[in-house]
Amino acid sequence: MAGMCTFFSARGALWKAAALLPLMVGLGGAGERSAGSPDARRTPILMELFTSEGCSSCPPVDNWLARMDAAQPLAGAEIIVLSEHVDYWDHDGWKDPFSSAAITERQKQYVFNLGLRTIYTPQIILDGDAELRPSDPERAQQILAKAANVSMIAVSVNSVTVSAGSPAVLDGHIQADSGTQSRGEVFVAVALDKVLTDVLAGENNGRKLTNIAVVRKMVRIGKLEKGRSFDQTFSIRLWPDADPANLRVVAFVQEPGPGRVLGATMTKEITRAGN
Repeated sequence: MAGMCTFFSARGALWKAAALLPLMVGLGGAGERSAGSPDARRTPILMELFTSEGCSSCPPVDNWLARMDAAQPLAGAEIIVLSEHVDYWDHDGWKDPFSSAAITERQKQYVFNLGLRTIYTPQIILDGDAELRPSDPERAQQILAKAANVSMIAVSVNSVTVSAGSPAVLDGHIQADSGTQSRGEVFVAVALDKVLTDVLAGENNGRKLTNIAVVRKMVRIGKLEKGRSFDQTFSIRLWPDADPANLRVVAFVQEPGPGRVLGATMTKEITRAGN
């Protein structure tokens, strides 16, 4: 399994490249994002990081993703991040508590559809149609700049509440505008806003890892048909002890495959039912 984690072979070089990338894409453009209703003037970019707590090359990129999420360095765009933990490292000494076979399958489908050589961690897929490598900042800058200028459909998610009970249920309302010539599938991802883990075995043994936007649920809500808008409520059963104060909800529309992302939004405005 060690071969799966070979892309970023020099940790120091990765840190150098990762530190330069935000500067190259224009610090001071968008500024820190505030959670709330989507800003129509900013183009959403969905950045999916396939990662694992069992991979020693992943923590630097996990941290890089957190910096991108907090700084929002790309003028005119909103980078919406998701940390998606795969399960193929789980037998290598440390079982990632957030790993999922469904996430591994999603990564495999991306690799197949995009004609990439192999799955690995850490691997970043941007808007469902491009692989982004922080170790190649010049190419990464080009990919991000291109993504920031793509016309995206408007997606909004609101009235998000978490009911009492065990397990709790997350309810919300999602809308997506028509105007696209492509049909899309509508997804909602429920993610932990921030996670701290003391790793007790495997390649990261003894390390305290920090992850953000860790996907716990990704649910297909419905379809966006050509020339028609989407307007629907949804309910997602959560895991025991889910804390609304430590959740973020990402809604996105994506061509089947999974293919190109047509629109996306994120909110942390989640209330307990009855409050």
